[in-house]
Amino acid sequence: MEKILIADDNLQITKILSEFAKKEGYEPMAAYDGDQALELFQKEQFVMILLDVMMPRRDGFEVCREIRKASNVPIIMITARGEDFERIMGLDIGADDYIVKPFSPGEVMARVRAVLRRIDGSRKDGHGYSLTYDNLTISLENASVTIDGQNIALTKKELEILWTLLGNRGKIFSRDNLLSTLWGYDYPGDNRTVDNHIKRLRAKLDKIPHPNWQIKTIWGMGYKFEGILL
Repeated sequence: MEKILIADDNLQITKILSEFAKKEGYEPMAAYDGDQALELFQKEQFVMILLDVMMPRRDGFEVCREIRKASNVPIIMITARGEDFERIMGLDIGADDYIVKPFSPGEVMARVRAVLRRIDGSRKDGHGYSLTYDNLTISLENASVTIDGQNIALTKKELEILWTLLGNRGKIFSRDNLLSTLWGYDYPGDNRTVDNHIKRLRAKLDKIPHPNWQIKTIWGMGYKFEGILL
């Protein structure tokens, strides 16, 4: 049975979400602070993590950052009502979605299904599980990127940007296009988020020479993956 980690210091919330997760056919595991969430993450294999922002010991942002160093497991952040900065920060550091308190447990499970469908669909979009161009290889199955066989540690969003650009090599994506495609239409941030992610992505890729390809800025239009090989 697939497992879901529910990390929240509110016992009532973890209990209710656990019951709904069981009805969906998942095995829920609860954590009540950030340290416990990381300990369970390191011991178990989860298909989804529901992560509250405000937790003792380590907050949800710190936990999310630590998890993203090792895994691209889907993460849905649970944030306080009206705190847009929490939603923006959570998505920027690698969360896949967010939900605002107070919420309906049924809505949470609907978000879980939507994120898992989106991820599964990206694996079945016609490219299969991997893409290769020259010395660059992206594997969705392993959530890995290599250049000349050397691993490049990317966040989930950085990997998604690279996958999208390489999978549509030569096509120009506007900032708004990338924002709506990879962050969602209701993302509360702006297109500077895309620029910041592209900047960090380039810095990581440029650590290893790749003279035959680049992520190119098309001024006034957006970005594209450009290669010189046929």
